[in-house]
Amino acid sequence: MTTSHRPAPTRRRVAVLGGTGWVGRHVCTALAARGDDVLVVARRPAPHIRPYAFASLDLGHAGRERIAGLLATHRIDTVVNATDALNATDGWARPDEDLDAVNVAAVHRLLAALGDLPWRTRVVHIGTLHEYGDVPPGTLIDEKVTPRPGSAYARTKLAGSQAVLGAVRAGAADGLVLRAANVCGPHPSPASFPGKLVTMLRRALADQEPMTVVLTGARRDFVDVRDLADAVVRAVHSPATGHALNIGSGHAVDMRTLVRLFVTAAGHSTDLIEERTRDVAGLGGAWTRADIRLAGRLLGWSPRIGLAESLGAMWTAATTDGPLRTDV
Repeated sequence: MTTSHRPAPTRRRVAVLGGTGWVGRHVCTALAARGDDVLVVARRPAPHIRPYAFASLDLGHAGRERIAGLLATHRIDTVVNATDALNATDGWARPDEDLDAVNVAAVHRLLAALGDLPWRTRVVHIGTLHEYGDVPPGTLIDEKVTPRPGSAYARTKLAGSQAVLGAVRAGAADGLVLRAANVCGPHPSPASFPGKLVTMLRRALADQEPMTVVLTGARRDFVDVRDLADAVVRAVHSPATGHALNIGSGHAVDMRTLVRLFVTAAGHSTDLIEERTRDVAGLGGAWTRADIRLAGRLLGWSPRIGLAESLGAMWTAATTDGPLRTDV
C-alpha cells in the first residue's frame, strides 16, 4: 500500500457516479457543503439533485471512451463511485450477470477511462463490509481480515474494490476504497432492509394491521448514511491512497432490537410488531462489526449519529417525501 503526501486542493471537481441514489445523494450534499463542485452522473435526473450539475450516463453499459469524454468535458479531478447493483427494487434478486455488469465490468471501464485523461484522477470507491464474508460471532473486523465473500453480490463488490486498489498500486490513479457496513438513515433504497421497514410500517399504519417482520438471528453493524457521506468527503480530500478502510458504527445490533428501535423512533408502540423468525439468505455473514480505527487515523473520521437518531430521521424523511423511489 502507498500513501501520497501531496497537498489536496481546497476545492475539487467531483463526479458522483450513482449520485441520485441513497448514498450518492448524501455524498453530493456533503461535498457541496464542503465547497466542492459536484457533477451528478446517473441514468436519469431526480428532483433532489437539482442544485447540482447533471450528466446522463448508464455506467453499466457506457464504454470507456464515453466515460473518459464526459470526465474530460467537465474537467473532473475526483470520481466517487457510489453505484451499486442493489439500488433497485429487485436488487436482491438480480441475476449474477447484472451484478457483474455494475459492480465489476463498469469499474474496470471507469478505471481505463481515468487512464485516458491528461491528468491524474483520484477515485473513492464505496465497497461493502460484506466483502469479508462470514466471520465468527464477536469478531471485530479489521482491514487485515482476508475477504471470503459468500454471496454473488459480495463477490462482485470485492472484485470491484480489488480492481480499484490494483489500479492505485499500478500508478494509474490514486484513491481509497471505503468498505461500508449496513447503511441506515434518510431516503433508504427500497431494496434495503431499512427501506423495507419503512414500507412495512407505512402499510401497517394505513391498513391498521400489525407490522409483520421476519427476523433472523443475525447481528449487524449499521452506519448512518450521513456519516458514510462524511467519510467519503474526507476520503476525497485526504492525501491517503492505496487503502481499503472499514466504515461503520463499530457496534453489532440484533435485528429484533433494530426493528423495535425503528418503530419507537417513528413514534409508535412495539405492540404494533408481529415477529416471525426464520433463516433468510443475506448478502454476507450473520455477524458484522467494523473495526473503524484505521479510518479514524487516516481520515480523522468517526461516526456521529446514533442508531435511534438515524432511524428516527429515516422515518421523518419518509413521511415528508412520500413513497420511496424505485427508479434510482
